Amino acid sequence: MRRRWGWFLALVLLFLLVGAQPALALTEPQRLVVEVWHIVNRAYVDPTFNGHNWQAVRQAALQKPLETLADAQAVIQEMLAPLDDPFTRVLPRSQYRNLQTTTAGELTGVGLQIVLDTERRVPLVVAPIVGSPAAQAGIQSQDRILEIDGASTVGMDMDTAAGLLRGQPGTQVVITLERGERRWPVTIERQRVTLPSLTWELRPGGIGYLQLSQFSAGSAAEMAKAIQALEAQGVQGYVLDLRNNPGGLFQAGLEIAQEWLAQGTVVYTVNRDGVETDFTAGGKALTDKALVVLINHGTASASEILAGALQDNHRAVLVGETSFGKGLIQSVFKLSSGDGLAVSVARYETPAHHNIHRRGIVPDQVVPTPADGTGHDPQYEAAVAWLAKNSFSNSFAAASAKG
Repeated sequence: MRRRWGWFLALVLLFLLVGAQPALALTEPQRLVVEVWHIVNRAYVDPTFNGHNWQAVRQAALQKPLETLADAQAVIQEMLAPLDDPFTRVLPRSQYRNLQTTTAGELTGVGLQIVLDTERRVPLVVAPIVGSPAAQAGIQSQDRILEIDGASTVGMDMDTAAGLLRGQPGTQVVITLERGERRWPVTIERQRVTLPSLTWELRPGGIGYLQLSQFSAGSAAEMAKAIQALEAQGVQGYVLDLRNNPGGLFQAGLEIAQEWLAQGTVVYTVNRDGVETDFTAGGKALTDKALVVLINHGTASASEILAGALQDNHRAVLVGETSFGKGLIQSVFKLSSGDGLAVSVARYETPAHHNIHRRGIVPDQVVPTPADGTGHDPQYEAAVAWLAKNSFSNSFAAASAKG
């Protein structure tokens, strides 16, 4: 009996040693694939991995020929594709620099924020940056990019597409766009694009107009200074323009919401285990004057957090179009290759527990964006009309009409 147990234990030991052999002999490309798999396995927001067996995905990935890091990157892209999440992706080293530059306030290229259209597998415009070459060329939120310099974008990963759009100032790029049934090419000259976080002015009738184009590290401080300056100038009410704001830093969105809200929940985040965390305002509102927020299809991510917080807390009226619908929060992990990995780690819900991912926030007053390109802005006019009717005196309405 002892001999049989001895043979059994020897076989088990042999099995374990043989089973451990492949892990010890992984090549560098294989290690990179496994590294990405492990990060997604422990951090991804959806524990069902969009209904896929994540262990089987790993096994299938390692069965592919992996001789170079380029092979690994291609396999990683295939491995992440079943998640159907364009925000979970590998960021090459250049993307790291671009990410840091964007939040710092400057980039070089055409000035577009893009994501993957998961149905068509082509880049989809979230929003052009205000004043950028793309904005000046008339590119709009929801436009699809079919070609870049003659190369089809079908199946192209977003980092490659973004790399093709960037380039030295003064160089040109030809982009083929699709909007509805219309398809057309447009030639754009790349430029150094400054990303002004906030522009503001006191407009006729005592309206404080604030246009927030992104959420960067200094946005909350800029907003605070603008509100304080407008208050000193006798502002009567505010219009906060979040149209074509693609988002940015989550923390900046929270801080700006707290500048408008005296109390109440700003946003809930929900992780993969369903654990809910609430972020609240702490009585530091800088003004209690009437507020209208403008949103459109290019209002995304952190700007949706802000708009949803102000709407659900009845602090502001939203005017415009349904927002983009990006309700996932990403963390960026550094890989051993020097690249980064952006992973959706949580989803957010508005204070009324609305999950806006792929649904967007519906404004209180729907006003479509005009297609005539004449500069007429019915959304802003609707905001002014609401302020005049609901918040201000007749003298304000008369002053607004004259202005």
